[in-house]
Amino acid sequence: MPAREPFSAATLRIDPELETARIAAFLTRYLAATRRRGAVVALSGGIDSSVVAALCVRALGADRVFGLHMPERESSDETLAFSREVSDALGIDSVLEDISPILEAAGCYRRRDDAIRLVVPDYGPGHRSKIVLPSVVDSDAFRLYSVVVLAPDGTTTRHRLTAESYLGIVAATNFKQRVRKMLEYHHADRVNYVATGTPNRLEYDQGFFVKLGDGAADVKPIAHLYKSQVYQLAEYLGVPDAVRARPSTTDTYSLPQSQEEFYFSLPHQRMDLCLYGLNHGIAVEEVAEAAGLDVEQVHRVYRDIEQKRSTTQYLHLPPALAADVPEVSSELT
Repeated sequence: MPAREPFSAATLRIDPELETARIAAFLTRYLAATRRRGAVVALSGGIDSSVVAALCVRALGADRVFGLHMPERESSDETLAFSREVSDALGIDSVLEDISPILEAAGCYRRRDDAIRLVVPDYGPGHRSKIVLPSVVDSDAFRLYSVVVLAPDGTTTRHRLTAESYLGIVAATNFKQRVRKMLEYHHADRVNYVATGTPNRLEYDQGFFVKLGDGAADVKPIAHLYKSQVYQLAEYLGVPDAVRARPSTTDTYSLPQSQEEFYFSLPHQRMDLCLYGLNHGIAVEEVAEAAGLDVEQVHRVYRDIEQKRSTTQYLHLPPALAADVPEVSSELT
């Protein structure tokens, strides 16, 4: 038996043409079985939604894919420009839905600010914020969220969040993902399309989504792909260079915030290698060398992965029933 190639980023290489054909066939089968005419994609200007939209176009044709641009008043100034660049490049019809009025009416911003004031009493108009986690690789200390606040005078401070304030902030900001999904399903129902989900494998595995928000979808075409593999598809599918070069961001808080400082604590290239290594039983020493970490740091990442799997398992669960109800048989199950 030939020796296995050393574990490295090259281990995660895929055949983009073959993978595109496989996903396109899956989408075509699903739409035929569910008698849906096309697909709605919420375009964030990020790599994942752009690739999902491009895959849908390959599978169904541009005339059967509908894009949604859904910024709100705290979105990055670049978000709408990037998402429109994608819809223009793909040649798909799209519509702008500014969700700020809905969020305002639901109390999203007010509830969020009230939760921040539990630890920053003078937080108010003119202040901006984001929540962050300490790095997972620096120590074994229990990691707690903090809120970073930029005051109107330019002063930046950091405050440890209590459980009540953290949960209140997250509960309020989750309105953003749920409102977007509500509008996505509105348009899907209006034209008899499916609603798509855009999580990659890292996000899907680690529960980096909002239940019944961006976690809700009829199809999730890239949930089996590591993020570095999504980038490979992006290049193959011709996703605009500017989108491929854009750093991953949550685009949820009023201060710029990367996915690493909010949730993963490592760039996706390293997290992909660690997750793949854990999933495939690769020797920790090999994973450490490939990811540019030491062995103890990899063990810390592994513990964090397992903890997130445990604490976010609820997000993956379907509604619980008090008694068994026979399922309707389907060729899709």
